[in-house]
Amino acid sequence: MLKSKTFVKKTRSGGVLKIVREHYLRDDIWCGSEVCTECKQESTVLQRDTCIESNLCAYPHYLIPDTNVVLHQIDVLEDPVIRNVIILQTVLQEVRHRSAPVYKRIKDIIHEKEKHFYTFTNEHHRETFIEREPGESANDRNDRAIRVAATWYTQHLKTSESAADGLKVVLLTNDQGNKQKAAESGLLVFKCEEYIKSLIANPELVDRLALTNDEKNEITSSKVLFPEHLPLSRIQAGIKSGSFLQGTFRASRDNYLEATVFVPGEGEDSTEVLLQGLQNLNRAVHQDVVAVQLLPRDHWVAPSSVVLQDEGMAKDENPEEEEEEKAVTAKKPTGKVVGIIKRNWRPFCGMLNVSQIKESTRHLFTPADRRIPRIRIETRQASTLAGQRIMVAIDGWPKDSRYPNGHFVRSLGGAGEKDTEEEVLLLEHDVPHQAFSQAVLSFLPKMPWAITPEDMKQRQDLRQLTVCSVDPPGCTDIDDALHCRELDNGNLEVGVHIADVSHFIRPGNALDKEAANRGTTVYLCGKRIDMVPELLSSNLCSLRSNVERLAFSCIWEMNHEAEILKTWFTKSIINSKVKHNKNHDLFAYLLYLSQMRIDDTTMNDDITKSLRGLNKLAKILKRRRIENGALTLSSLEVRFHIDSETHDPIDLQTKELMETNSMVEEFMLLANISVAQKIYDEFSECALLRKHPAPPPSNYDILIKAAKSKNVAIHTDSAKALADSLDMATVDSFPYFNTLLRILATRCMMQAVYFCSGMDSDFHHYGLASPIYTHFTSPIRRYSDIIVHRLLAVAIGADSTYPDLMDKHKQSALCNNLNYRHKMAQYAQRASVAFHTQLFFKTRGVLNEEGFVLFVRKNAIIVLIPKFGMEGTVFFDSKDKTAPNLVFDEEGPTLTVEQHTFHIFDKVKVTISLDASNIQHQKIRMALIDPVISGVSVPAEDLEPQSKKSKLDR
Repeated sequence: MLKSKTFVKKTRSGGVLKIVREHYLRDDIWCGSEVCTECKQESTVLQRDTCIESNLCAYPHYLIPDTNVVLHQIDVLEDPVIRNVIILQTVLQEVRHRSAPVYKRIKDIIHEKEKHFYTFTNEHHRETFIEREPGESANDRNDRAIRVAATWYTQHLKTSESAADGLKVVLLTNDQGNKQKAAESGLLVFKCEEYIKSLIANPELVDRLALTNDEKNEITSSKVLFPEHLPLSRIQAGIKSGSFLQGTFRASRDNYLEATVFVPGEGEDSTEVLLQGLQNLNRAVHQDVVAVQLLPRDHWVAPSSVVLQDEGMAKDENPEEEEEEKAVTAKKPTGKVVGIIKRNWRPFCGMLNVSQIKESTRHLFTPADRRIPRIRIETRQASTLAGQRIMVAIDGWPKDSRYPNGHFVRSLGGAGEKDTEEEVLLLEHDVPHQAFSQAVLSFLPKMPWAITPEDMKQRQDLRQLTVCSVDPPGCTDIDDALHCRELDNGNLEVGVHIADVSHFIRPGNALDKEAANRGTTVYLCGKRIDMVPELLSSNLCSLRSNVERLAFSCIWEMNHEAEILKTWFTKSIINSKVKHNKNHDLFAYLLYLSQMRIDDTTMNDDITKSLRGLNKLAKILKRRRIENGALTLSSLEVRFHIDSETHDPIDLQTKELMETNSMVEEFMLLANISVAQKIYDEFSECALLRKHPAPPPSNYDILIKAAKSKNVAIHTDSAKALADSLDMATVDSFPYFNTLLRILATRCMMQAVYFCSGMDSDFHHYGLASPIYTHFTSPIRRYSDIIVHRLLAVAIGADSTYPDLMDKHKQSALCNNLNYRHKMAQYAQRASVAFHTQLFFKTRGVLNEEGFVLFVRKNAIIVLIPKFGMEGTVFFDSKDKTAPNLVFDEEGPTLTVEQHTFHIFDKVKVTISLDASNIQHQKIRMALIDPVISGVSVPAEDLEPQSKKSKLDR
């Protein structure tokens, strides 16, 4: 049976397009129940025995949730107790349009066989499809469609043998109008809350219920604490007229009374609006999209220099609203939140603060992320959940509540346990870490795998070349290999050979979609979360020694001054040339062995000669890059030595960089630049490139002040000026000064980002001083490189194109996801280092170490400990009557504590130990040894190991 649906759509040019779609209705759609004798179905999902005890429904039953139940009670639906659920096509379509995260979660539940969730395509069933009536809203039509489908199921199952079993269908809805109409139609219908509370054997499931609007009002006070949020219509009108600005709310980690709103603009027209005070923050949560109104200029203030943590209170009636002393200089545009455009809430990890009131079911939850406010939840499991890491979701934030209201989602395990803490940091940084699904694994090559004769015909055979890989210890996902040989004409041929991952991952399949979503491999301490399954990452794509591998090669002919005479690209077959003996791999992919080969004049084999040639050229390339204005910045990376049995860190040290690090780096950079130019020349509108924006001048303020304190001038007019002045920045009798200055300069930099060439005009990479750049050299661990490989393959005629590759809008959306995933991976890596640092200090007792003051705040100094590559904040609490006198000079910047004045780069000596008194926010405690300040023992807040890469952006 054929129906047609007609609707109009507005085009980009402002016109109106009439669209007619054919809509087929069928009478052979199965009901999915194993008790049914009517449907001729090959397989069933819904069980005969539903196995769920309820004092409301003392009979076997299937559940049909409406759209709002799926949207708001997804945590309940995910629970293993809830089974035999019919998800209507109408509901699924509505959920897809209204919430992508919930849609993904409900689809995942449907795919779990043991959950017995069945999707019924009621919109294509002859007996359940309904037309929208004149004057009927889309929402009302969908509610009616759900009721019609529930009625059909009720009648359909009555005709089967299930009638004898008393099997019934229960509609779940929280909409009072929908419930009433369903009851009038003779349907069994309950509110989701009353059904869940009726489950006899599972009372704890009540904790997972999201609060309804009625319940939100019940647990708030009558005192109004926050201004009313404006309706969306007024917000949109205000943004259009320019009286409001739209941007992303970014809460401060250091001060819970402060936040900024980033308002994007063209080029340098982006704005950052400062918010101070609870009322001006007005219930916005980190990463929400909000509307802000600028305050009059005479109300503008400077960012606070005070570090202020919310210690939390149980009562709404007494909100803590400390107004710290405001700085009088460097005022920023200041505003207030007038409305929420889009909530960006997710389930948050943290711990429960059990109420001191006996038998109370209301408790405060403290998130692990300090930028998220405490959340009030109702639970009867408080004694069980105490000491556990748990997940909580926010349901709403009424204007008369000091904290948002939420509900318990699930327990993650005991706080402080290694597996639990690792799970927390992956969840908190939104790192996809579930096992690869069977759908993804089904697209892997069948083993045993071998290069086929067809592959040989389509590729250049480079197996005879002395190709070698230079990678660190323990590395199994080897992306790159190099070769260098002298040509008959006296020039040198240099090749960078990259794993041909795009050969194994074809566009649009489940493996490709999963890699695109993950975006990057995430490296934690002692663990790797792969972007692609291990068969590819550690085996078939990894350029291991003495095995034939598929590669994508970038090859140059150069003279001995490293000038490029010719460049070409080819799909290839290589065989990494490395000798073995029975005990160990002599080359072992270890950098230090490569360095030994280069340095040992008695070694003159092909591998060593290749490495020496590469090293010589790399030095020239690096010198030339620096002369052109490329920056050489610095940060301290740490390496843990892990016990093989306990997997605990037994040693912690900063990584040593060798000449061979730089050698590999230079050729990877050169390959990335060469490929970037090639794909842009061929596809000017859809090349995936990477840029590094120049920092705004204000970013350099702290660097300039810090250098000035030692009578050193830093020039920031250009990358070249900055590089030159950093090279000349030395202080007699302070050899570490230049390193500290470069660490500080790293903090001034902007984030490098991926972008689509057709959507941006600024291609420049500031840090590398390159007019164009991309990522080509790590396709095993970065999805960006896979796309670049595909573009390059099309450019040289080695592969065919596909629509999404040439769609600049889709490329741009992909870039946004990649930028997000890379940023989250960095943060997760940093959190992993911080956790392992705490494990390291747990068994060390108290250590005395030297450090340097890196930043000065109004009530704290931030100290860098070079030996461990970490930094920590040392607080001076001025609220306590016994605390020392503090005088902060913003111009310096300096902080005077009693008789001693702290400057940036001052050397200090501290004791370091682990404070585990707060199991959720364990911290390294510091106390000053030198300088000695009478009566002061200074605790330190969370010590954060440095994790900014010292590597260039390759």
